[in-house]
Amino acid sequence: MAKKLKQLLNYRFRQLRLLRHRRYPALAQHGLNIAEFCQKFNELIKNQQGFTIPVEITVYEDRAYEFKLKQSPTSELLKRAAGIEKDSIQANKTKVGKITKTQLREITQKKMEDLNTPNIEVAMKIIEGTAKSMGITIE
Repeated sequence: MAKKLKQLLNYRFRQLRLLRHRRYPALAQHGLNIAEFCQKFNELIKNQQGFTIPVEITVYEDRAYEFKLKQSPTSELLKRAAGIEKDSIQANKTKVGKITKTQLREITQKKMEDLNTPNIEVAMKIIEGTAKSMGITIE
């Protein structure tokens, strides 16, 4: 028999620290064991330190849960590749960084499962548009 779905939650977390249960009230209100969740989450993101990780959490009525990690936001991947801290406020006037076509292709390959196209060339244009709106030029 299939478990009965209670709630589908979408969040973006960095590394989770167990400071207080009040820190994650949205998780606690659905009956999740926060200590267990944080431990599993931190174990899965060991190699992605410093990135914000989108998480899709499925909570069932018997308080069981599953979660799926997604790729980091495109803007974070682009900032890391360009070596910048902050994107441009006026992207059309002020350029803040550069990335190569090779770096663009690597970022696109990481994001392919989250994009709505199976074609790598079309996906590269999507990521390139994000880069241009951030003030990052593609060489």
